[in-house]
Amino acid sequence: MPDSSALRVALLSYRGNPYSGGQGVYVRQLSAALTSLGHRVTVFAGQPYPHLENGIPFVAVPSLDLYRADDPFRTPGLREFRNWIDVLEYAYLCTAAFPEPLTFSLRMRRLLAAQAGSFDVVHDNQCLGWGMLGLRRAGLPVVASVHHAVVIDRDFEIARERNLVRRLTLRRWYQFHNMQDRVARQMQRVITVSEKSRRDIVERMGVDPTRVRVIPIAVDGTVFTPQPATPRVPGRVFAVASADVSLKGVVPLLHAIAAIRQRRPVEVVILGEARPNGAVARTMKQLGLSDTVRFMRGVDEAEVARQYAQAEVAVVPSLYEGFSIPALQAMASGVPLVATTAGALPEVAGAHGETALLVPPGDAAALAEAIGSLLDDPPLRIRLSEAALRRSRERFSWEATARATADVYREVVRKRLP
Repeated sequence: MPDSSALRVALLSYRGNPYSGGQGVYVRQLSAALTSLGHRVTVFAGQPYPHLENGIPFVAVPSLDLYRADDPFRTPGLREFRNWIDVLEYAYLCTAAFPEPLTFSLRMRRLLAAQAGSFDVVHDNQCLGWGMLGLRRAGLPVVASVHHAVVIDRDFEIARERNLVRRLTLRRWYQFHNMQDRVARQMQRVITVSEKSRRDIVERMGVDPTRVRVIPIAVDGTVFTPQPATPRVPGRVFAVASADVSLKGVVPLLHAIAAIRQRRPVEVVILGEARPNGAVARTMKQLGLSDTVRFMRGVDEAEVARQYAQAEVAVVPSLYEGFSIPALQAMASGVPLVATTAGALPEVAGAHGETALLVPPGDAAALAEAIGSLLDDPPLRIRLSEAALRRSRERFSWEATARATADVYREVVRKRLP
């Protein structure tokens, strides 16, 4: 059994995009915080690879990279196929399924089973593929992070899709959640980020509640911090929507902005992208917002922080969140926040009228009223942003996240849990 003060950790992430979604941020910040506590962390990840702090060992686990930003759903060349796992990955793509969680887990089963004695614990970040069970059979303790139940994403997407063929395609795409649910039920411990996510994991994935631990995450306070020297742009609203899916609530936000624009100047920057001919792009065209709303992507955290610093209001319009890194980024940056009451957002943002303005999810009129009231009321912006900044500093830190996570590692290693 390892020394209680230092653990050898294999931290896995089937994709580590540093600019979109939370997986890359989670892996970078958690690996750095664990390392600062004296643990030895090696990160294993597929494309797009994460950006890690200097000195943290990284092992690339390349896939066929079928969803790369510059060539999504591409056809790989024959020489790119290295083994049967690559063939399986492409076959899944050809049948409209999402293969990455499964194929990454199978690659990790090959990599780690042969060196089971090199690590004390494996930490799987939301992959939950069948290969994770193979690692357990090889004698490695395995802990899994589940940020939220993916079946919720599926249900939101299907409920808002009217085209029958598209609905069937979505069902096929999200079929991997069945595998993830079954693997999660066999994990020794599951770490999640909020009480709301814990309830959803128990109810929607069937995980034993005694195996689930809630450990909130944080943001980098050296990057996301008030920048008083950066001037605010009058009427500027900033939002983060890491994926062009209905779950992120961009369409209601666009309707809210169209309503605000009728009575005052407003401009919006959204960190994300609008799929050609997708619902967001169609709504932009319908509402004539091309001169009001601008999308950006592929920028580093320093630029994201600068966008918060320039904004008068930050918005998280999501229809569901298992946590919400963008909400916490805004709070830590000292920007007044408008968020919905969906999922765990109230757990992060705090009480309505005290640290943020909270509105019902999908309610464009309520969004417009909240955003407009902040744009028109500088004292209210100052009061909410100062209270939110205090909340972010008092309740959320990566050091606390790392300490609690290491406690879960030790629980699994010491007890050799079934």
